[in-house]
Amino acid sequence: MLRKEEILERTSNGLNVFKHYITCQWRVGRNFFNPLYEDRKASCNIYFDRKTGTYKLKDFGNDEYSGDCFFFVGKLKGLNCNNSNDFIEILKTINQELSLGLSEEIDIPIQSDPAPANLIPEKKSKPYSSFQEQGFTRKEMEYWQQYGINIETLALYKVCSIREFKSVNNENQPYSIVSSLTEPIFGYNNKHYIKLYRPFSKIRFLYGGDIGKNYCFGLEQLPAKGDTVLITGVRKMFFCRYCYHGRKNLS
Repeated sequence: MLRKEEILERTSNGLNVFKHYITCQWRVGRNFFNPLYEDRKASCNIYFDRKTGTYKLKDFGNDEYSGDCFFFVGKLKGLNCNNSNDFIEILKTINQELSLGLSEEIDIPIQSDPAPANLIPEKKSKPYSSFQEQGFTRKEMEYWQQYGINIETLALYKVCSIREFKSVNNENQPYSIVSSLTEPIFGYNNKHYIKLYRPFSKIRFLYGGDIGKNYCFGLEQLPAKGDTVLITGVRKMFFCRYCYHGRKNLS
């Protein structure tokens, strides 16, 4: 019987499958262009998922192209790993093209990453209906400039000034917040989510949209090569260091 677990065992937990099909130069943990589509930014990498004990591909630019080695081969071959018949073909393809020499007599269809019984639904990020951007006011720029942060750095990391933000609370009731001179609202904008920063408000941080499981601010701007990677817990601290050192010396 051809089994998913046996293929993982023969391929170093899926790593050798990625090595076989991804022909460009890459290494675990380093970003490269996703071969599944016309990727313009090197925003995906192969990493070891400790929870499943397997290697997976993570695309930070488009999470629809993230998954394990079976998902990846399925995408390459136009097969759906969630379909029983397609998944069997994926197993056969890997077995044959990597010359694993495993028996292909299959009695019971096996699907990739089956959902465990009594699965507790994941807590989803709050959706947001809309937010309105505005240009930075003079007072707002004075706030950033006191830390040595200029408008170019804010634009590079997609920081914007928010006029109004609308969302729903835990009781699914709509609410909105509006920027003012005494309580400005800044937004760290992303394709799938936005993080609000209100430096002078009682509640300083709010989130809207889907943050995802592997949230890492600034990863899209990280160059493919560099000498130093600075990891900070506060965005403002990174902006200060970025403006001081410059992009060539700091990632």
